[in-house]
Amino acid sequence: MFITIPLEPKQISYLKGNGMLLSGEEVIDSYQAGKGNMNVTLKIKTNKRIFVLKQSRPYVVKFPEVPAPLNRIEIELKFYNEINKDNLLACFSPAVLRFDKNAWLLAIEHLDKGGDYLWLYENKNSLNREVIDLLLTYLKKLHQLPVTDFPINQEMRKLNHQHIFVLPFLPDNGFNLDQIQEGLQDLSTMVKDKPELIEKINLLGERYLKPGDVLIHGDFYPGSWFETEKGLKIIDTEFAFLGDPEFDLAVMLAHLKLSSTAVSELLRIIESYPLKNEILAQYTGVEILRRLFGLAQLPLSLSLEEKKKLATFAINLIMNEKF
Repeated sequence: MFITIPLEPKQISYLKGNGMLLSGEEVIDSYQAGKGNMNVTLKIKTNKRIFVLKQSRPYVVKFPEVPAPLNRIEIELKFYNEINKDNLLACFSPAVLRFDKNAWLLAIEHLDKGGDYLWLYENKNSLNREVIDLLLTYLKKLHQLPVTDFPINQEMRKLNHQHIFVLPFLPDNGFNLDQIQEGLQDLSTMVKDKPELIEKINLLGERYLKPGDVLIHGDFYPGSWFETEKGLKIIDTEFAFLGDPEFDLAVMLAHLKLSSTAVSELLRIIESYPLKNEILAQYTGVEILRRLFGLAQLPLSLSLEEKKKLATFAINLIMNEKF
């Protein structure tokens, strides 16, 4: 059963039957929660509370033409179950209320008075150091968790692999970048016409797909960082798997750079969480390039010249394998 906005009477009956609605609880309203790309996410307001429903579909909700595995919502559940074993990490996560595998439906805590950090890209905002250090605290603790039995999540990794390491760099990938910004299509040739660069990206993509031994978030960017009256929360964990800790930190660094954070601050972050610098640099460069020239665009308020400088910075990270 696919959940819709507004909820239909039969859907409300279903939620009562699977225990997501409590005894005596009546739905007053339902509406979209956030601007997520992957899943249907609804806020459910009842006569007793507000909670959030997340449901995976056999496709990416923002791009219905892109197939995606249904079990990704179960990956999110298992990630929360793992980190809830640690008191510190549990403070960063919304509470899990109920899971219905038959409908691939997850009920989680509603985060009051909260919002993601996508505003960082607008008007070249920078994240304050206190929040940056909280994000680092989360990553360090997450990457130290003794986790050995976590799903390989290979189908989601393959999907991510295509959109991070492959499609943005194909000459004829079907993305009309001029619809995003006039001249961006021509600018993308600065990466598509470099065989040595593409070879390094392909090798890094192969590494991404290999098994690892560290639990990582897998999509650690401002859309997954959520500020609430209870503090910073980390959400949207359906891309989690056992892999390189450098990948999580690199995604964070890339998005801080995309939001105009100074390189000196990036270097401070790297010094405070030392990982394999050459892999970290390459993952960071690829994430910047795929966000400039791939399907998963960001609300960047940047000129073509500024994007060219960012792309040049990213290419140097990949080719030189260091910050």
